[in-house]
Amino acid sequence: MVQRVATVAFEGIEARAVDVQVQVAPGLPAFNVVGLPDKAVSEARERVRAALVASGLALPARRITVNLVARRRAEGRQPL
Repeated sequence: MVQRVATVAFEGIEARAVDVQVQVAPGLPAFNVVGLPDKAVSEARERVRAALVASGLALPARRITVNLVARRRAEGRQPL
């Protein structure tokens, strides 16, 4: 099952719309972040783990894939 949420990624002082899609599936435990080509994406895995530990939670022992997709702006519309 895939869950989706809309959020933003900041580039300097501009906000860029991003869709986050998360799938938790059976299989060997793994946590992968894919999508936007940026060093921050590769660091996101450790930030998510740290946030969960600080909240007293843990990642489930399943295969977790997080896909970050930049949303395109409609022509003629103002950016966020």
